[in-house]
Amino acid sequence: MNASEEFNAFIARELQGLQSAGLFKQERVIAGAQGPRVRLADGREVLNFCANNYLGLSAHPAVVRAAQQAMDTHGYGMSSVRFICGTQDQHKTLEARLSRFLGMEDTILYAAAFDANGGLFEPLFTQEDAIVSDALNHASVIDGIRLCKARRYRYAHDDMADLERCLRQAREDGARFVLAFTDGVFSMDGSVAQLHRMRELCDAHGALLGVDDSHATGFVGPSGRGTHELRGLLVDGVARVDLITGTLGKALGGASGGFTSGRREVVELLRQRSRPYLFSNSLAPAIVGASLAVLELLEQGGGPREKLMDNARWFREAMARCRFDLKPGSHPIVPIMVYDAPKAQALAARMLELGVYVVGFFHPVVPQGQARIRVQLSAAHERADLEQAVAAFRQAGRELGLVA
Repeated sequence: MNASEEFNAFIARELQGLQSAGLFKQERVIAGAQGPRVRLADGREVLNFCANNYLGLSAHPAVVRAAQQAMDTHGYGMSSVRFICGTQDQHKTLEARLSRFLGMEDTILYAAAFDANGGLFEPLFTQEDAIVSDALNHASVIDGIRLCKARRYRYAHDDMADLERCLRQAREDGARFVLAFTDGVFSMDGSVAQLHRMRELCDAHGALLGVDDSHATGFVGPSGRGTHELRGLLVDGVARVDLITGTLGKALGGASGGFTSGRREVVELLRQRSRPYLFSNSLAPAIVGASLAVLELLEQGGGPREKLMDNARWFREAMARCRFDLKPGSHPIVPIMVYDAPKAQALAARMLELGVYVVGFFHPVVPQGQARIRVQLSAAHERADLEQAVAAFRQAGRELGLVA
């Protein structure tokens, strides 16, 4: 057996192992636009309860129209990175608009939020520095931190006493700069970081504070600015956090693209040294134009945000009455705990048969033994959609012995 054959045989065994353990992730094909209902490739129309389409803007007519208009005026693609010939006027406009929306001085765009986190830490922090990270931070944050040479400290999820221990230890170890970094909303739990307490602790220990707000920007907080607004850290339009990373791929239209916002000098250094920014094509004109339209919609009023949160409250209460084991909270991410990976897969498959599209999550996406269905509500869901989903969960849950 030559090297290629040996390698392919190894890969085949790995895949077989995943399938045997019930851990194989099966992609389903949607034939059409993203929305509260989607048409599958086999022609079935099902309710969609697993998209990050929080505000229902992924196929909003005004957003689609703005994308089309941007292609008419700015073309389809940039064929360049930003510092060569890939910066258009609308890239700069979007960066300025995001900065104003978040209460930050400046913003830098990336091809994806994963790239924003992947390109954040290495240009700014060295072996003289320390980064303190929540144990449940997103994979992109974890990978970004791994790329830099700063000393790493990890605190137990949302444990402020443990965070303080790490901050104190970093100072005792002689760190020059210390950054505490957290998800604003944790994608698998729907829990919201205690940014106000983190700010107090960071101030007490001379540390910086950063947040990945991908599951909050656009709808969390009184005007949808994000977790920092919810926690009282947006004062007179100015954010009291040092760094915010986020995405255009969830509530803000659901396409792709990410960003980092911070002090003007910090953003400028990222433009000079952040590798995903320097070596990736500029964000496509259609996405930029559509994102500007989304920000216009958000600043017009809070109707979709209010409906989204009302949907989340109703669904949580209805599922609790059915005696499902839910992670507590108020966010539109609603984790339905199953604990067993094959059973989570079976529940998701049965739900699809009943006309509701949800997905099972299991290790390594969540900790071992914490398998779940992550339901995500949208402002585009109507009450009848929620009622149909709850009825399907009740039926499937009883069939699988999850509820009585």
